[in-house]
Amino acid sequence: MIRKRRDTDLAACVALLAEVHTHSDYPHRWPDDPARWLAPDGLTAAWVAETDGTVVGHAALCGHEVSRLCVAPGARGAGLGGRLLRTVETAAAARGLRPVLEVKATDTAAIGLYERLGWIRRATERQEWDGGEVVTVHRYEPGAVSAGMAPR
Repeated sequence: MIRKRRDTDLAACVALLAEVHTHSDYPHRWPDDPARWLAPDGLTAAWVAETDGTVVGHAALCGHEVSRLCVAPGARGAGLGGRLLRTVETAAAARGLRPVLEVKATDTAAIGLYERLGWIRRATERQEWDGGEVVTVHRYEPGAVSAGMAPR
């Protein structure tokens, strides 16, 4: 089940994030305040995926950017990442926004998901992150089929 995130979900979301970080190195750097990281400035809305009452996925919309998308390693393969992404796409479209997302070039599992769902890589750039680390990042937008939109 995908539903809007509630404030009372934040502790479970932090536990989920810790599990994902250990397994998949996401987020790349563990935040000083993970609950605050899950609720960044500019947050439009956030959702969780639940299985048997346990939070196993999370996604957010910040302006027009899909953000904080993750699924517990043990819950992967059940389509939750895709359902979360579609939920964010629908919410963005309802606000008249065309969503975008950025992903580290080394995160091949996430890239595979986005491309299977019809998202199109529009740019690749090197970004300097906090601490001076340079990271290659791909920028994606939904394709016409993904977003239910006519090609532009």
